[in-house]
Amino acid sequence: MKKNSRTALLAAILVLAAISGCQKKNDNAGAPGPAEKAGAQIDSAAEKAGTELNKAGEKMGQALQEGGKKLEDKAKDAENKK
Repeated sequence: MKKNSRTALLAAILVLAAISGCQKKNDNAGAPGPAEKAGAQIDSAAEKAGTELNKAGEKMGQALQEGGKKLEDKAKDAENKK
C-alpha cells in the first residue's frame, strides 16, 4: 500500500513540475502581445480607411451638387431660348 502512495505522490509531483515547466514566463507582463498589436494595426487601418471614404464621399457630393447646378443652369438657358 505504501508503494502505491509513493508512486501516486511521485506522479503528482512530476505532473506539477511538467505543468510549471510548460508555462511561458512573461517578462513583459501587461505589454500587448502579437495578436493585440495586429488588432491595433487593423483598427488603425480601418479608421484611416473610414476617414478617407468620408473625404471621398464629401468630394463626390460636392461634384454632384456642382453638376446639378450646371444642369439646372443649362435647362434654364434652353427654356429662355424658346
